[in-house]
This record gives sequence, C-alpha cells and structure tokens, in this order.
Amino acid sequence: MIKVVSVKFRGWGKSYYFDPGDLDLRVGDNVIVETVRGDEFGQVSRASVMVADDEVFQPLRPVKRIASDYDIEKHESHLIKEKEAFGICEEKISARGLEMKLVDVEYSFDDSKIIFYFTADGRVDFRELVKDLASAFHSRIELRQIGVRDESKMLGGLGICGRPFCCSQFLFDFQPVSIKMAKLQGISLNPTKISGACGRLMCCLKFENDAYEDLQRNAPPVGFHVDTPDGRGTVTEVALIAGTVKVKLDSDSEEGAPRAYPVDSIRWNRKRIKPQVDSDEE
Repeated sequence: MIKVVSVKFRGWGKSYYFDPGDLDLRVGDNVIVETVRGDEFGQVSRASVMVADDEVFQPLRPVKRIASDYDIEKHESHLIKEKEAFGICEEKISARGLEMKLVDVEYSFDDSKIIFYFTADGRVDFRELVKDLASAFHSRIELRQIGVRDESKMLGGLGICGRPFCCSQFLFDFQPVSIKMAKLQGISLNPTKISGACGRLMCCLKFENDAYEDLQRNAPPVGFHVDTPDGRGTVTEVALIAGTVKVKLDSDSEEGAPRAYPVDSIRWNRKRIKPQVDSDEE
C-alpha cells in the first residue's frame, strides 16, 4: 500500500495521484505539484488515502508545497491572460480563414508554454497561425485538436435531464456508447432524444447500462412463456426499473388484459436466451 493524494487541474480535468509527503492536505487545498510538464497549480480533490501499489503509475510525483499567496495570484493572473489570449487567437484564426473552432486556452504555470485547444472537422494546416501566435505572445505555442466530446467536457453545461454533463462531473474516460444501450433502457431512438450537446450518443447510456443489464438478467424477455402464481402465460411487457412484467395468461380470454407480476414471483427457462453481440458503437 502507498499513501497518495488526488489532485485536479482545471475544473474539467480528471484527478491524478501524487505523493503528499509530510504535508497535511485537505480537500480544496491549492497545491503546487511536480508533473512531466514542470510545476503545475492544482487543487486537492481527495485527501490522503492508502491505495494498492498497482493502482499507481511509478514514479509517483510529489506535491511540492501548499500554494502560497503568490502562487494563487499567479494562477489568477493566468486565468485573465487566458481570456485575452482566447480573443486574440480567434482574431488570428478569422484573419487566416481557418476552418477551426477555438475551445480553450491554457497557460503553463511557469509561463513557458501556451496551449490552444480547438475542434475541426478535419486536419488543419495551422503552421502560419502558430507563427502569428508566437509573435504575439513571445512564448512557446502548442495547438491541440480535440474531439466534440472533449469540447463538451471542457465547456460544461446542462444535459436534457437538467443536470450538469456527466463528462464534466465524474466520467473522465470516454467509453463506447451504442444504440443497443438505448433499446435496452427503453428510450426513444429519436436522435434528438438520445444525443448529448456534443451531437454524440449520451454518455449516461453507458454509465447506466450495467445496472440495466443486471436487471435484464433477472427478467424474461417479451414473448417468453413463463409460469406465474395464476398459471402459465406469455410475457407482453417488461418494466426493468419497476421490477415487474406483464403476462398474458393462457387461461384468459383474448380480450383479457395482461396481468402484472413482480419478477421474483415468476419462473422461466433462462437457458433459452441467446447472448447478443453489441453493435452500433460510437
């Protein structure tokens, strides 16, 4: 086991493990940490905890110090500079007529580099733009193309559920999402209903899918013959979240309505279910 502390950079980033050393750190503390890019300003997202050695990428880099007033002022100054750099870069992009959308700007803590994040439909020749920016800022310039999901993660916002985007809150690694997941969860396949602000299938379809699959394993599919407390019948509808199924009993007349039963009150042959192959992934 090894003692680590989780540090987060910029509100939309994921947390990384660092060695807290002898520092007594609390959630929300501003710290200066050593990274591959040099010293960086971050915020403690999880206090010191013991984790297994195989959960940590070695060598574990240290937390150098709790951020001083000077460090905080420098960080706040960078935030102001980033907004100014954003406007200047947009002007340069427009002047060059480049088909690209600027998303975010990031100053390195030691002022050695400025990173410009952008989206584009294809490859963009930004060599001349780099020269323009280097001339304007007299610093090392890096332009980094990102995907539309990364853009939503950086900018944040509210989903159709009324809550902040999952990707900007807690889902930091994008996973493949498929139409099959929407079908399993009984959601309308209308693209406007299952697509996020980024235009891709919503991340929550994947996040919630494991729970639905677990519920599905304990419920018979529509069309299955099952035994109920009232006799044998055919499943006509399954409500996974409610944990109930509607069954049309063989003994009922054709006009008789299906009856609802809790899943755990019926019996059925699970061996008849054939495994399905996931497809239509994004």
